[in-house]
Amino acid sequence: MREDRVVTSSGASILDELEWRGLIAQSTDRDALAAELAAGPVTVYSGFDPTAPSLHAGHLIPLLTLKRFQRAGHRPIVLAGGATGMIGDPRETGERTLNTAEVVAEWADRIRGQLERFVDFDDSPTGAIVENNLTWTGPMRAIEFLRDIGKHFSVNVMLDRDTVRRRLEGEGISYTEFSYMLLQANDYVELHQRYGCKLQVGGSDQWGNIIAGVRLVRQKLGATVHALTTPLVTDSEGQKFGKSTGGGSLWLDPTMTTPYAWYQYFVNTADADVIRYLRWFTFLTAEELAELETATAERPHERAAQRRLARELTTLVHGPAATESVEHASQALFGRGELSRLDEPTLAAALGEASGAELKPGPPATIIDLLVAGGLAPSKGAARRTVGEGGAYVNNTRVGSEDWEPQPSDFLHGRWLVLRRGKRNIAGIERVE
Repeated sequence: MREDRVVTSSGASILDELEWRGLIAQSTDRDALAAELAAGPVTVYSGFDPTAPSLHAGHLIPLLTLKRFQRAGHRPIVLAGGATGMIGDPRETGERTLNTAEVVAEWADRIRGQLERFVDFDDSPTGAIVENNLTWTGPMRAIEFLRDIGKHFSVNVMLDRDTVRRRLEGEGISYTEFSYMLLQANDYVELHQRYGCKLQVGGSDQWGNIIAGVRLVRQKLGATVHALTTPLVTDSEGQKFGKSTGGGSLWLDPTMTTPYAWYQYFVNTADADVIRYLRWFTFLTAEELAELETATAERPHERAAQRRLARELTTLVHGPAATESVEHASQALFGRGELSRLDEPTLAAALGEASGAELKPGPPATIIDLLVAGGLAPSKGAARRTVGEGGAYVNNTRVGSEDWEPQPSDFLHGRWLVLRRGKRNIAGIERVE
C-alpha cells in the first residue's frame, strides 16, 4: 500500500469527510452504508461514458470521490462505458447524435487512459480496477436483455423520471435512450457478481439510474447494495462548471484545453466559489482550508486561495512539470520571469488566451502598427501616446521609439512577439510565412 494512502479507523470516517466537504448530495440509508463501510473494505464504482473524446472537469468530482474512498481503505472500480456510450444518457432536450462503434471504441480507450491516472493500482486489497461495460453488454442477445433485465422494470416508474417526463412533454424520446437506465442498472449487477461491488458513486443527475441499479441487484441477486451521489458543480451564479472557457467545456485532455488555459480558469475563480472548490477538488485539510478562507476574506487581492486551487488541480491533471511551466508563463508574460525559458507549446497556449494578430510578409511593421493590430491600442494616435508614456513593451523590454521594428532575432522560437501595454494588457503577434 502506498505511503500517501490514509486508512481511516472506521467506515463512518469517510462519510464524515465527504459530509464536511459538501460532497454528499443523496445517499441510500446512511446508517446502513456506514455499517457496511465499517465492516471492512468495500468495493465502490463510478461509470464514465465516452460521449466525447475526453473527460471534463465536472467528472473530477466522482473520480476524486473514488480516490477518497481508496485512501480510506476501500477498493475503487472505474468503469468506461463502451456500451452505454453507444446510446448516451437522455438529455433534457433532444436526442443525442449516435456515434459510430469505431468512434465510441476510440473514445472509450482515451477515457480509460484518463481514468487510470486518478486512482492507484497495486496488488493490495484496495488496488483499483478498470473495466469497460462493453465486456458484458456486447455479447448480450436482445431476448436476454428483455427477459433478464427488462422484466424487472416498470414503465410507469421509468416514465416518472424527470428527464423522461420533460422529454415526453416536448418532442418525445426514442426507445434507445429510454432503455439507457436498464443498461446502467445491469452494470451494477455485473460488478456485484464479479467483484462484490456494494457502492456506486455518481453525479446527482445520475440518482435515478443508480437507484435503478440498486433495485436490480436486489431483485436479481437478493443482495443489498448502496448508492451515493455528489453535487453537480456550478458557480455562485448558478452557471455550469467550465462553460466560460469558450470551448464549451474544461477538458482534461491537454490538446483540447491546454494546461495554461486550465490553470487560468481556476486562478480566476470568484472569491465566492474558491473555498467550496478547494473542499471538493483537493485533499487539503480543514486547517489548511480555514487559513485560505481567512486569507480570502482579509486579503482578497492576494488571491492565495485561487493560486492554490489552480496549482493543486493543474498538478493533479497535468503533473508538476506542467504546473511549474504555466506558473512561470503567467509570471513571464507580465515581466516577472524570463520569456526565453518558456517552451513553444506553453508560450503559444498562453498567448492563445490573449488578444493577438498575425504578422504576414510585407512592408515592415512598427511598434505603432503592432499595438493597433494586437488590440492594445484603438488607434495609431493612442499607440503613440502609449510609447511616449513608456508603456509599450516587446518581450518584456520597453520600446521607446515609435519607429521600432522587430528583427528576426526578436521572435521567440522564431515565431512569437509578446506585446504588453502597461502592466496587465498582453497580446501575441505570430509571424506567418
